[in-house]
Amino acid sequence: MHLLFASCACALLITALLRQVSGLETVIGLYGETLEIPCNKGAVKAEDVVMTKWKYDKGDGLSGHLLVKQKNQNVSISATDEYKGRVSLAANSGLLLSAAKLTDQRTFTCMVVASADITEYPVTVVVYKTPAGLEISDKAEELEIGKLTKLGTCVAQDANPAANITWLKNNKPLVADGKGISIQASVLVDPVTGLSTTSSILEYSAEKEDTDAQFTCSTQHTVGAEQVSSPVTFTITYSTENIVLQVIAQDPLVEGDNVTLKCVADGNPAPTSFNFHLKGELVKVEDADTHTITNVSRDTTGEYKCSLIDNPTMEASKDITVNYLDINLSPSGNIIKNAGEALDVTLQIDASGESKVSWTKDNVKLDKEPKFTKVTYSDSGLYECEVTMGLLSRKAAFDLVVEGAPVIRQLSKQRGEDGQHKVLICEAEGSPKPAVSWSINGTSLDESPFVNGKITHKITVVPTANLTVSCTVSNEFGVDTRAINVSSLFEEVRMDKQDQSDDSDQTKLVVGVVVGLLVATVVIGLAYLVYMKKSKQGSWKTGEKENGSSEEEKKLEEKVEENSQKAEV
Repeated sequence: MHLLFASCACALLITALLRQVSGLETVIGLYGETLEIPCNKGAVKAEDVVMTKWKYDKGDGLSGHLLVKQKNQNVSISATDEYKGRVSLAANSGLLLSAAKLTDQRTFTCMVVASADITEYPVTVVVYKTPAGLEISDKAEELEIGKLTKLGTCVAQDANPAANITWLKNNKPLVADGKGISIQASVLVDPVTGLSTTSSILEYSAEKEDTDAQFTCSTQHTVGAEQVSSPVTFTITYSTENIVLQVIAQDPLVEGDNVTLKCVADGNPAPTSFNFHLKGELVKVEDADTHTITNVSRDTTGEYKCSLIDNPTMEASKDITVNYLDINLSPSGNIIKNAGEALDVTLQIDASGESKVSWTKDNVKLDKEPKFTKVTYSDSGLYECEVTMGLLSRKAAFDLVVEGAPVIRQLSKQRGEDGQHKVLICEAEGSPKPAVSWSINGTSLDESPFVNGKITHKITVVPTANLTVSCTVSNEFGVDTRAINVSSLFEEVRMDKQDQSDDSDQTKLVVGVVVGLLVATVVIGLAYLVYMKKSKQGSWKTGEKENGSSEEEKKLEEKVEENSQKAEV
């Protein structure tokens, strides 16, 4: 019976070999996890399967048996070596392989017996493992500019296949160029696990711009996400190439201020000691980069330098200018002058640069500097000058008071608009303010403001008779009086009427005289003509000479001319 079964099995195996399906399927598993290897993928219906068997390739043409499942029977596990306790059969006849290892990377075969047909389905297994970690070790303490230095080693541990490592600076890949960048990679395989550890060494020639740069390394495995190491930074060292002297002070720098000199060098590590050259004086400072000059004056102006103690030729310089602005106004304070006196105003300016001058009188801007040949009352006021130079400004002032005895400039009168009163106006100058008085009482007293030594005083009167009114002004320096005649309002009305009547009578008289003279002239002319006629007739009768008649005629003509002139008058 057993011999018959064995004979049948051998016959089936031979048939299976003759009908074996060519080509291999590949299954990828993850290291340490359970791997499912498929069997026939439904090519044979489950109800037709008589027996399912799993085996693996041990090498050298040998096979290792794992398990068998006959129809209507339980699974029989035959694995003894490294697969003992790691294999089981899935519901779909697939092989479940737990705790996948790199040694599991071989061919597993599923043999299916269905009726009189035997079919084998070989499957190749590949096991992958992502790196256990990615870190940078053996880091350099510092990087020196221009010197190829080992920056560090990036290690990707226990991976399959071996990891490929990329170096990055500020997230940009670095590529070996044989000069400033050198990358050397190596792979070490663990003899027990078969896993690979990749090490990558970066040698780097730093630049000044690499200060605070972040270096990382990364790997992208066949399976899994990209892995990136923690970033590392390095101190970049380099010798001092540039040195600058900075001046720290208020702007503008004026006398009495403090000024701080700061020496800034670009070396790394930066120099900590400096020499300060202060106009011929050398000051050495340790563990500091500043020196302060207190209470500067205009003599502080000049060139200043700083240099490295260990390299005096490395130096920097800066010019310092202390701004100053001094003014002297003469006169100043309270100035009292008598009207008519001269006042000489002088302004002296001592400044470190070009300055501008402006004047005001009683806070009103003047177009030019005040000059006083003879002071007048209107010159009184507060004079202030402001001198500016950039942001600096200085002010000085004098208060001018012009004093003198009062003088009445004008005393006048005018009739009121209603014709019922008169207004007397007294205009005077003087300082201090003069007091005004009248020799007559009045109403509606009106006094103007006392401005520029001038005052106007008005009084309203109703004179009933002709008056002589005087205005008197006085202050501590003297008195002035002036009088004016003021006629009665009633007398002015009578005189106005009389003037109108006299004018009419005089006109009539002149007309009468003119007419009389004209009549007399005509009469005389007619008499003259009659006389001439008679004289000629008499001459003819008496025989008198014409000379006598000529003299009489001449006298008569002179008489007529005289009367004619009177008539014209």
